[in-house]
Amino acid sequence: MILDILKYPNPLLKKKSLPVGSVDAEIRRLVNNMFETMYAAPGVGLAAPQVGILQRVLVVDVGRLEGETRKRDPKVLINPRLLSREEKIVWEEGCLSLPQLIVPVERSKKIVVEALDQHGQLKKWSGEDLLAVAFQHEMDHLDGILLVDRLSRLKRDLYKKRLEKLARGEKVEEEIAHGKGPAYIG
Repeated sequence: MILDILKYPNPLLKKKSLPVGSVDAEIRRLVNNMFETMYAAPGVGLAAPQVGILQRVLVVDVGRLEGETRKRDPKVLINPRLLSREEKIVWEEGCLSLPQLIVPVERSKKIVVEALDQHGQLKKWSGEDLLAVAFQHEMDHLDGILLVDRLSRLKRDLYKKRLEKLARGEKVEEEIAHGKGPAYIG
């Protein structure tokens, strides 16, 4: 089932998510619905708060190459915890909850994350480049941190005015962006 993705400035997006007590059928159903929603959006990541569920659940799929073909490579992280980070990278990020906003964000280039999977098994994932960025972006959502929080006050105000104009059906020419990212992360 495709879920509604909350859009900024919905106040639920700014709330910190609660840990999942147990991975049960309800959580697995949420994970399946989140993947369906993310693929339909389209995006490469989605956190539960973005669909109005304040639980520490995220899904990511940046794909993987098999020969010349890009295949799906879905990952489920429940109650994720960052174990290590290395180096820095600046990535142009977009977000499914913040339409028409692309922002350069400095993140760790390589990370190791520990989390439960959809079967309740504790796993470790190593991520580099886009996968590392996607993990960090979605983990930010679990703590109520949005891309708009990384903007200066002036750019944040311009973005809010832009959304208001779009909501009224007015044409907007000015971009609040710094380039083009490869995909909306989540």
